[in-house]
Amino acid sequence: MNSAAIRRLAVPSPDELIGRVRAMVPEIRALAEETERNRNLFPHIVDKIRDAELLRTCRPAMFGGFEYDGEVALTIALTISAACASTGWTVNGAVSNGLSLAHWSIEAQREVWEGDTDPFTFACFAPTGTAAPAEGGYRLTGRWSFASGCDISSWGKLGAMIKTPGAEPPFEGAFFLLPVEDCEIVDNWFVCGLAGTGSKDIVVEDMFVPAHRVLTFAETRAGNSPGARHHDNPIYRIPLLMLGASMLASTAIGAAKGALDAYLEMTTGRTTRGALAGGGFRMIEFATVQLRLAEASAAVEAAELILLTDMRNAMQKLVRGEEITIADRIRARRNQAYATRLAMQAVEALNASTGGYGLHLDNPVQRAWRDANAVARHVSLNWDAVGTMYGQHAFGLEPRGQY
Repeated sequence: MNSAAIRRLAVPSPDELIGRVRAMVPEIRALAEETERNRNLFPHIVDKIRDAELLRTCRPAMFGGFEYDGEVALTIALTISAACASTGWTVNGAVSNGLSLAHWSIEAQREVWEGDTDPFTFACFAPTGTAAPAEGGYRLTGRWSFASGCDISSWGKLGAMIKTPGAEPPFEGAFFLLPVEDCEIVDNWFVCGLAGTGSKDIVVEDMFVPAHRVLTFAETRAGNSPGARHHDNPIYRIPLLMLGASMLASTAIGAAKGALDAYLEMTTGRTTRGALAGGGFRMIEFATVQLRLAEASAAVEAAELILLTDMRNAMQKLVRGEEITIADRIRARRNQAYATRLAMQAVEALNASTGGYGLHLDNPVQRAWRDANAVARHVSLNWDAVGTMYGQHAFGLEPRGQY
């Protein structure tokens, strides 16, 4: 019996998986500053993530996975992100790949998962590439940014517009699945937020991609993807952005949770030193400090509740055999962006009262502040773009955006 079969006989419970994550948290937290300097996860942390079987959390059982839903994936992502947002951001996509890669054809799934492997993948979903039809597939060319975890990945998912000769815009968009060997990695990740994610640029020049490794945008929106029909579990019909953008948002919320814990710890024993404020006064006695803590904790709890409740409701709907409607999808997109905004509000409240200590790079509150700001800059979580899309739908207008 191979190791994949053995795993299927001893599937860990969600609590056991989350317990494995919590056991790794102290080391991940202790390495957070070094992870930033390294601009990537350390190999031994990657090995521990694989050893904990986290990449099998949501994967279909036919490929040695545990078939847990998006709520379990979010809980894992929130837990890791509270220790180190860069690690959380990199891992959250890998954990949720069990759901997202199940959208692709069964042939593509076999290529990625057969052989008892636990591959990481990177994703650049913005369609900045172009694809031309060719016999049996497409020729892909382009340059993509923010390929998080590309150095530790075996596969990449790249967005592109299919330009058929003679066709007029708008062109059809699609995601293209490529082995990392078909991609050039450009080492340009020198940033102030999510610095340890290794989110470098990717270049592909006239590379052939077979048709079975191509997934159109339309196939990801309403649970009718080619791969979903091969799995009995209805969780594999979740629209791609309902899952993906929630996992991205979880990094900001997790970072804010970690900042809240760190703020409590560092502030409890602090006293003032400045002459204007009066030296020797305990920081916890200041009403402004108390209020900022209250504001941050309320924002974090609200953001986490919004994100987990939406994912739970979506998964329950799928299990009942109900349709995920356009209204469901747009509401989820609004909530993903708003939860990120709440996380931003939390870290801003905390960071504003760290004083001079907040300038040090080893201060976890300022790191969370930088990381949450970086998450919020992702186009899928931009409040102005996503919030207006919700308003357009509510007013009966055509929504302008991805949902």
